[in-house]
Amino acid sequence: MKHLFCGIVCSLLLSAAAYAQDSKATQRDSIPANATSSADDLLAGLADSTEAAPLLPKHMIFTQRAFWGPKGLLRVMNVAPLTSEGRIKELKVRRTMLRAHQVMGFVTLAGFVAQGIVGSKLYKAQGEDYRRIKDTHEMLATAINITYTTTALLSLTAPPKIVGERKGLSSIKVHKYLGILHIAGMITTNILAHQIENDFSLKPYHRAAAYTTFGAFAASIIAIKF
Repeated sequence: MKHLFCGIVCSLLLSAAAYAQDSKATQRDSIPANATSSADDLLAGLADSTEAAPLLPKHMIFTQRAFWGPKGLLRVMNVAPLTSEGRIKELKVRRTMLRAHQVMGFVTLAGFVAQGIVGSKLYKAQGEDYRRIKDTHEMLATAINITYTTTALLSLTAPPKIVGERKGLSSIKVHKYLGILHIAGMITTNILAHQIENDFSLKPYHRAAAYTTFGAFAASIIAIKF
């Protein structure tokens, strides 16, 4: 369990670093519900363009650059050659990954709700009920960590888009700023959950971190819909 916890925290720290870097040069890592036609137009425009144009945006988060950059892993291995035709396929892959990102986000949100209900019961439980509810609480925590990390990685490792983010505040930027908050909350919640076994006085802080994480995560989903 300790190894699983360490692995999850490392994954979340990687995601937090990527989100922090991306807050300066944001990339659109999620697709609003009304963006399908725009994506199709972008794909068609790229296919029909005869003018030389950059195939990659100037700014990419380091997780994207590691896989999809000019010297990224997939380029070096010749799995995804950097060509116009290849970029068209990559944008389709991007759209699929970001849709999966949205679905996994809702799955994670449902897990947060279930965990909140179980957690409130755990604080009041005693005796055998405490052990039974605690086991359920830990099982849900493991599942949430897995779905949460998967949700983040689907966005952070998706192929980059063609153009950069427009200037000014947007729903995508709000989504990402809230992402920094709920990633920090997720890390804090996991650390406190590990330490609470030796110091029960940390329970209120653990609960506050969990509620903050849930609130920021839910708000980030709402923001992307507007």
